[in-house]
Amino acid sequence: MADICITAPRFEAAEALHEALSERGLEVSLGFRPTCHTLVQGGPVTDQAALVELARKLGAKRVVVVRQQAETWDVTETLGGRILHVDLPACGETAALLALADLLAAPFGAMVAADPSTAALVAMARRVARFDVSVFINGPTGSGKEVLSRFIHDASPRAGKPFIAINCAAIPESMLEAILFGYEKGAFTGATAPNKGYIRAACGGTLLLDEISELPLGLQAKLLRVLQEKVVTPLGSQTETPVDIRIIATSNRHMASEVAKGTFREDLFYRLNVFPLQTLPLAARPRDIPVLARAMLRRHGAGQPVKLLSEAASAVLMAHDWPGNVRELENVMQRALVLAEGMEIGAEHIMLLTGAEPSLPLRAAA
Repeated sequence: MADICITAPRFEAAEALHEALSERGLEVSLGFRPTCHTLVQGGPVTDQAALVELARKLGAKRVVVVRQQAETWDVTETLGGRILHVDLPACGETAALLALADLLAAPFGAMVAADPSTAALVAMARRVARFDVSVFINGPTGSGKEVLSRFIHDASPRAGKPFIAINCAAIPESMLEAILFGYEKGAFTGATAPNKGYIRAACGGTLLLDEISELPLGLQAKLLRVLQEKVVTPLGSQTETPVDIRIIATSNRHMASEVAKGTFREDLFYRLNVFPLQTLPLAARPRDIPVLARAMLRRHGAGQPVKLLSEAASAVLMAHDWPGNVRELENVMQRALVLAEGMEIGAEHIMLLTGAEPSLPLRAAA
């Protein structure tokens, strides 16, 4: 099944749209395929009933009708959102075309992979997802480790089962053991009812241990037993409970150094590091930046018309070094939505924090 079928006749932007979507790792066809998820009609619709019937025969869940040479960019819905009508303006066509590509790609997963390095990472993640092995993802804070973890879960045979994420750095050490391994009633003061804990809650699915390098040494030993024996013993109990989970662990630290310092168990690291993956800083994958920015405009502008990202704004974003990675970019795009009153995000709406003071163009501040 093709992800997207684009009907090429009279659709001048078909080739450019095909290229933009293919860069996202989608299977795109120019012309009809026997089956597809999304049908893109590049021209006026004279018979909506016939179009709906064609979509039914192709098994398409969504139809997008593109009207070219429109005066302004606009997106409207009919039939409860099953048909999208997109006005593609001749002025600023590149920005509108890339916004259309983002709309079309949205249903096919959260991973944005426009840069070749990210595309290679996603391809490897999709491959390892098929095998029920532990995965260790290392990378800077805010570089998308949790998003990649969820992508692996959704692409695995465990998709549809629980995906439980726990940030080991965010929970006090005194509470972490009970939250992770669960407890029986009366196990400690205040334990008025049993709690199965995150490990048992993830049974059948995936447990993400975010920033596992912050896990105390005592709990590392208990976690190692879970990985080795596939059982968990809740606090206050002497009964072992079998568990069936896949563990994905992440860290922003150099784990070999943590092992050498004695702050992380070597045997646990090797148990977790069956298949290592590495996320890169955002500045190291520049082609992802404008694509991520457009996805953020769509996501955070929910309920409002989708704004376009101008080429000038893209240039400003591409020139920044992004020390805060994807999280910083998300903040910038939310600020841009606040600052922009029209339908386009311009360079004057890009407010970067370059030091102690925000970098805000005078035109936007006026």
